Amino acid sequence: MGRLLAPMTAAALLLATAPAGAQSNAADYPGKPVKIVVNVAPGGGVDTATRIVGEKLRARLGQPFVVENRPGAGGNIGAEAVFQSEPDGYTLLSSSPSPLAINGWLYKKLNFDPAGFEPVAMMSRIPNVLVVRHDFPAKTVHDFIAYAKANPGKLTYASQGIGTASHLTAELFMALTRSRLVHVPYKGTAVALTDLVAGHVDLSFIQFSAVHELHRSGKARVLAIAADKRAEILPEIPTMAEAGLPDVVSETWNAISAPPKTAAPVIVKLNQAINEVLREPDVLARFRELQVLVGGGDAAQTRKFVEDQRALWGKVIQAAGVPQQ
Repeated sequence: MGRLLAPMTAAALLLATAPAGAQSNAADYPGKPVKIVVNVAPGGGVDTATRIVGEKLRARLGQPFVVENRPGAGGNIGAEAVFQSEPDGYTLLSSSPSPLAINGWLYKKLNFDPAGFEPVAMMSRIPNVLVVRHDFPAKTVHDFIAYAKANPGKLTYASQGIGTASHLTAELFMALTRSRLVHVPYKGTAVALTDLVAGHVDLSFIQFSAVHELHRSGKARVLAIAADKRAEILPEIPTMAEAGLPDVVSETWNAISAPPKTAAPVIVKLNQAINEVLREPDVLARFRELQVLVGGGDAAQTRKFVEDQRALWGKVIQAAGVPQQ
């Protein structure tokens, strides 16, 4: 009950302190279709979750929530478009972690401020896992670490590209275990996993939703989830914490954000609607089918989470010496 009351309490405080005109605008919102810019290509977890939630928001708020995919430049193209939009609640960003928590550390110049967005809600969270080729000799994380240390610089790991969550999770893992793996960056998830299954690379740190079928079929093996507790969607998989690595916590999350200076009452209304959608039984069922964890929480909690993620990956990037683009 307390978790459900927290967003309502925050909403009441924001509404009480908002100007009368803003409250009136929020009462009428939305009065026309809302565009949700997805900063990745169609078909992935972020895109699919956005479309599920967007369709439900149409039913709750009485206006279409139209998804527009604007991928490119590590997610920066879509993020920039939303950042520079009118702060009226009619253009929103649905993004992976990259533009909000990572790219500010990776790019010498951005045409937006990652910290300047108005957080709306956390929509979904997908735990990253350590997955190895099906014939890899180690069966546990303990054995994997021992094998990696005995073979420094010989094991190859696939990522979705430099600066992605799969790359940075590996850097975090290496720093904490004092192991040395060889990075093989790919342009996307599918090609990376194709080479993993074929045995051209040894492992990857990647979202579970992308590999669960490979794990179930025996074409690859998930050794551990990068989380502090086991996930309901994969209860048989141990956590990194169980292997003595409590600080290896990594997930590919999907947050909804609005342009800077969007009125607080509009943010509150959107947040409440999204949280209501995320509690609907059929939405919970569809997310579970996708092997995706439901997000939720109020706007303040979302802001705190994104800020913590920005600080975490900044430390990893700086410690690893990842070059700026």
